Amino acid sequence: MPVPDVPRTAPSRTAPAPRPSRRFLVASTHAELVAASWRRSAAALPAPEFLAPVELSGPELDGYRRAHPLSRAMPLFRELLGSLADDGTHLLAVCDAAGRMLWVEGHRGLRGRAERMNFVAGARWDERHAGTNAPGTALALGHAVQIVAAEHYNRLVQPWTCAAAPVHDPRTGRLLGAVDITGGDHLAAPHCLALVRATARAAEAQLAADRGGSAGGWSLSALGRDEALLTGAGRRIRLGRRHSEILVLLAAHPEGLTGDGLAAGLYGCERAVPPVTLRAELSRLRRLVGPLLGSRPYRLCAVVETDAAGVERELAAGDLRAALDRYDGPLLPLSEAPGVCRLRRLLEDRLRRAVLGSGDAGALQSWADSPWGEDDLEVWERLLAALPESAAHRRSVAVRARLLRATFAQPVRR
Repeated sequence: MPVPDVPRTAPSRTAPAPRPSRRFLVASTHAELVAASWRRSAAALPAPEFLAPVELSGPELDGYRRAHPLSRAMPLFRELLGSLADDGTHLLAVCDAAGRMLWVEGHRGLRGRAERMNFVAGARWDERHAGTNAPGTALALGHAVQIVAAEHYNRLVQPWTCAAAPVHDPRTGRLLGAVDITGGDHLAAPHCLALVRATARAAEAQLAADRGGSAGGWSLSALGRDEALLTGAGRRIRLGRRHSEILVLLAAHPEGLTGDGLAAGLYGCERAVPPVTLRAELSRLRRLVGPLLGSRPYRLCAVVETDAAGVERELAAGDLRAALDRYDGPLLPLSEAPGVCRLRRLLEDRLRRAVLGSGDAGALQSWADSPWGEDDLEVWERLLAALPESAAHRRSVAVRARLLRATFAQPVRR
């Protein structure tokens, strides 16, 4: 049998598979994002069809949003997105870092439709309370997100499409909330996501200008972070864990610390650490922060405003809601440095005691919904007692309290 001719251009080995297009990669990444959000939603929510809870209303809502930092950005949001919100097919929404809607604006008819699913000011739209949705998922992931129709976890929300972007404090990097546009399928276009992302960046720039940027001094963000963020002199420095611990300790002792005192705060009194180890760490830190770090005693040579001190200040002023809003989590949560552990415990205990003693249902709800309060039986029981009988989410709070009581009543296995 004759051998068939082989074309001269035939490759001598198998050709590589064509590389996936960028559009395919983006679509794949988005599908994974939505799937992960659905898994988080399913773990937190009892059913795929429900109403998001309304936590704030009336004078309480008015006072809360007047005091919120994003209130200063609302004129800008309305300027950039207000024309969309007035056309009868879009809503402009702004929420805080916990997913509480502060403003929901737009044509009256569209707002009426949104009210049927509790997409209203005062309602909680984070993933734990509303499932996969653009503002809630943007808060969870820390970047802009577009959620289209059936990608919403809650069936009641699936007729809608939305795009949202988080907004951060330009000095500290602290999450303030998110800006969102919500409407029909026409919002699935890529330019809608780009629009809300650009609006969020413009808001951050305005907030920085309002506060004079970072030229006014240094700030240290260490709540809820394993590595602190130091901002000042036109710089943003992400510190390593040991350097984070050193600056947190020095900021808490403006009078300065001796080498022995700083070593005890970092390593403990029982652990023998050669002095050269501490000097080497301080030398590396000084290369990062320059003249900000002084010696004899070790101290900060300029005022450094810490987010932890901001929480303490709000507590001292009696403004519990503001203190909770500033509290982004435990101080350097993974640190085992004895001095940091003590500062972390003191701040968390003071704030928790204030929440428990307030009888404020909103404050108790904020603590109960946080990772550090979700298993706190005493807080859940106080919240149940503080909620009026008519509260829409009272039943879910009672169920959670009952589950925690049953858990803590279990005998410890030996």
